[in-house]
Amino acid sequence: MSQTISISALYTYPVKSCAGISHRQIAITDTGPLYDRRWMIGCDSGGSTLAQVTQREVPKLALVQPTITADSLILSAPGMPDLSIPLDDRAQTAAPITIWRDSVTAHDEGSEAAVWFSDFLNVDVRLLRMPDDCYRRVSPEYSPEPAQVGFADAYPLLLISEASLADLNEKMASRGKPSLPMNRFRPSVVAAGCAPFAEDGWKRFTAAGIPFDVVKPCARCVTTTVEQSQGVVLDSAEPLATLATYRKAPNGVLFGQNVVHRALGTLRVGDVVTVLSS
Repeated sequence: MSQTISISALYTYPVKSCAGISHRQIAITDTGPLYDRRWMIGCDSGGSTLAQVTQREVPKLALVQPTITADSLILSAPGMPDLSIPLDDRAQTAAPITIWRDSVTAHDEGSEAAVWFSDFLNVDVRLLRMPDDCYRRVSPEYSPEPAQVGFADAYPLLLISEASLADLNEKMASRGKPSLPMNRFRPSVVAAGCAPFAEDGWKRFTAAGIPFDVVKPCARCVTTTVEQSQGVVLDSAEPLATLATYRKAPNGVLFGQNVVHRALGTLRVGDVVTVLSS
C-alpha cells in the first residue's frame, strides 16, 4: 500500500533573511505565500542600485522576528523596541535594488526603519518593500509558463520532505556532527509520508486543489551554516560538507526543490499531496 504524503509544516518569511513564521494555513497569492518576502534589507552598493543584504553577509538577521497582525508587520529583536510597519504600502521613496540578476524598483520604508535595522545590525542599511504592482518574473529557463515571485532569491516556494532532513541528520551523526532543525533550510512547505529525496523526482503535484510545478533543485549556500536561534555561524563547514558527500552537483550541493504554484488558494497543515507526474 502506498503511503499518503501530506503537508506537515508551512512557513513564511515576511522580511527576506529574517526569522520565519510557522503557520497552520497560508494563503497562496500571485507571488506565493501571503506576505512572504515582501520586505528585504538593502545597502549602498556604490552604484546606482542598492545591494541586497542577507544572512550570507549578516547572520544576525536571523534574530529579527516578524509577526503579522491585522494591519501591521511587527518586528522584534533582542534589546530593541518593537518596530511597526503598516501592511498598506505608504512608502513614497523609490529605491532600486539588485537581487542577483534582477533589478527591482522597491519602496523605502523610511528613516525610522532604517535606523532600527542599522542600530541592531551595526551596518548602514534600509528596509525596503516590494510594491503591490511590481511584477518580478521567475526564470523562464526553468519555468517556461510565466509565474512571479517577491523578494525570494528566485522562486515563490521551497519544498523539503521530513525524510530528506532525517536522512541528512543520519549522515551528519555518522560524521560526529549534531542534528540540524528544518529551519536551517528555510522551506515554505514541508512534506511527510514520502521516502528521502522523493521530492527530487516530482514534476507536478497538487495540494488543496492547487497545482504546483517542481522546477529546479535548490543549490544551498552558506545561510545553511547559520544557527537560526543564535544568529551566528557555529560551524562554517556544516551542513554543506556533509551534503557534498552525496548531494553534490555542478552548481553546488542540492537540498530541497524550488516550486511554482499555478493557481491561488489556501494550503493547510495536513493537506494531502498528490504527485501527478514524476
